[in-house]
Amino acid sequence: MLAVLSLEDAGLTPDAGDVLVTGASGGAGSVAVALLAGRGFRVLASTGRSAENGEYLRELGAAEVMDRRELSEEPGRPLQSQRFAGAIDGVGSTTLANVLAQTSWGGTVAAYGLAQGPDLPTTVLPFILRGVTLAGINSVECPLPLRERAWEALARELDGDVLDSMTTSIGLSETIGYAERILAGEVRGRTVVEVTQ
Repeated sequence: MLAVLSLEDAGLTPDAGDVLVTGASGGAGSVAVALLAGRGFRVLASTGRSAENGEYLRELGAAEVMDRRELSEEPGRPLQSQRFAGAIDGVGSTTLANVLAQTSWGGTVAAYGLAQGPDLPTTVLPFILRGVTLAGINSVECPLPLRERAWEALARELDGDVLDSMTTSIGLSETIGYAERILAGEVRGRTVVEVTQ
C-alpha cells in the first residue's frame, strides 16, 4: 500500500496508462496488483512463471501478464520505448533498470525490493530526459502518520477473501524447507508462519 500511495501522491491516475508490477506473483506483488486494479488502474503483471500464475494474476485484477525475462535478462538501452505510466518494483537490479528506461515521461517507479539484486545498472537519462521519479519504499522506518494512512487504506480496500486466496499458512517447523521453495521460485502469494504450530 505504501508503494500505491507513493504513485498516487506523485500524481499518477488510472487514465495515465498502464502500471507495471514486477515480482507480481510474490506476496507484496500480489497485493499490489489487487490494490492497483481496485483503484481502477490497468495493471501489467510481470512474473517468472506466467504460464502457471497467469490465471491467478488475472483473478487479482491484472489486465496482462508478461514474462519477467522481457525485463530481467540484461540491461537494455538507457532510454527505451515508453511503456509504463508507473510501476511498483520488488525486483531491483537489471529489471528495475529496464523498468526505469521504459517508464513514460513524468512517470514514477516505487521500488520496495531487491529479489534480483541490490545493484542498479542504469544511467541518469530516465531521470533527466524523461523526468522519471524513483521513489524508495521503506516500511520499517515509515513515519506513523503515513503508516496509519496505509493501514486505513488497506482495511478499506483489500478484500479479506482476496487476501485469504493469496495466503498460505505454514508452521514454524516448516520454514526451512519452505524457504528453499521460495528461493527456487516455487511459491506464489503470501506465506504466513504460524509460530504456534
